[in-house]
Amino acid sequence: VFFYHSNCDEPGIVGLMEVVKEGYPDHTAFDPETKYYDPKSDPDNPRWYMVDVRYKRHLKRNISLRELKAYADAELTDLPLLRKGNRLSIMPVTESQWDFILSLE
Repeated sequence: VFFYHSNCDEPGIVGLMEVVKEGYPDHTAFDPETKYYDPKSDPDNPRWYMVDVRYKRHLKRNISLRELKAYADAELTDLPLLRKGNRLSIMPVTESQWDFILSLE
């Protein structure tokens, strides 16, 4: 998993994580006392899931969104992060995209 900083002056990939527990329903969506409450989600029909991750390491340098966009018409053509209006928190990365992004490090 790439760890990506998005709410900062220079958005970009800053580290690596690993998934240590596969997706399960996000219990905070069921609790009206949390800011993540979603009245359309319930335990029998969850709309939101989460995974548990573990830190692996920081990248040797931050790879900025601006730098990644420079490869949008080449090596990173289909990277969902580079599609206009994409606001996903979790998105797929192919093995070749993963290898290319790490080569930028």
